[in-house]
Amino acid sequence: MTKSLDHQFEPAGLAGETIGILAGWGRFPLAVAEAIRRRGGRTAILAIRDHADCALEPLADIHGHVGVAELGRAVDFFRRHGVRRATMAGKIHKTKIFGKRAWIRHLPDWTGLTTFWPHFVSRRRDNRDDSLLGAISAAFDAAGVAICPATDFAPELLAMGGMLAGPPLTSRQQADVAFGWRLAKELGRLDIGQTVVVKNRAPLALEAIEGTDECIRRAGRLCPSGAMVVVKVAKPRQDLRFDMPTIGVGTLDSIAAAGATVLAIEAGRTILVDAAAVVATAARQGITLVSCHDADGVPAIDDDEATAA
Repeated sequence: MTKSLDHQFEPAGLAGETIGILAGWGRFPLAVAEAIRRRGGRTAILAIRDHADCALEPLADIHGHVGVAELGRAVDFFRRHGVRRATMAGKIHKTKIFGKRAWIRHLPDWTGLTTFWPHFVSRRRDNRDDSLLGAISAAFDAAGVAICPATDFAPELLAMGGMLAGPPLTSRQQADVAFGWRLAKELGRLDIGQTVVVKNRAPLALEAIEGTDECIRRAGRLCPSGAMVVVKVAKPRQDLRFDMPTIGVGTLDSIAAAGATVLAIEAGRTILVDAAAVVATAARQGITLVSCHDADGVPAIDDDEATAA
């Protein structure tokens, strides 16, 4: 049975508080900005160059641009405009950062250099997402700007549990969800990625630097017969301030193009951007969208949410 998307969140109003948004790629930053403004808050949006959508500007009370490594400039922007709480929303494309001569366009400022330098010169180099994002958050905290989870300002974006769209899972699909869930949790534990694509309990593609959509597309190229299961979960020790699993209509489009038939996500720990549109797209494309609760690394799916093959 498909569940309603009517959330009953009643977060406190923001009463004119200026909330900072460090905005990357995708619709997620726009959804957060819209939620902040609905609750009476003001938005100071700092768009990351080569990433953020230009549609953010009309949603900003204060707007600026920053390079991906210009950390000092970002801190100064928020402090100058009275921001005491900020959030990170949207994807940073590492493939752009690692591109040829990318360091010229993304040259760090002094604060960025001193923050990231230890990660590049240490004998125990650690350039995983959690480590780099944690260093960024610490730099903001030291300047008096607290980095908060986006869901502090837009809790309605969190996915509920249950069958959200599409036909019920068959027993074979349910087995693939359970298999993929364990793989994805281990992938997240290692801070490599959050998404896996499986079929008949065989792993087809694991997400790394390329991101969710390209992981799904690669699985489609490797398995042209389709009927794969995509699983996207939070890391076992997910820092809710950043890098939470996020899906939108584009994710469903990639799944449909690859020929996959199921998307399993983690309830309460996944961002649904434009949830009504996501559910409608899944239903239209015949994709089963199921939101599961994690039970010691295995998805908890109610008996009435699956059917025998």
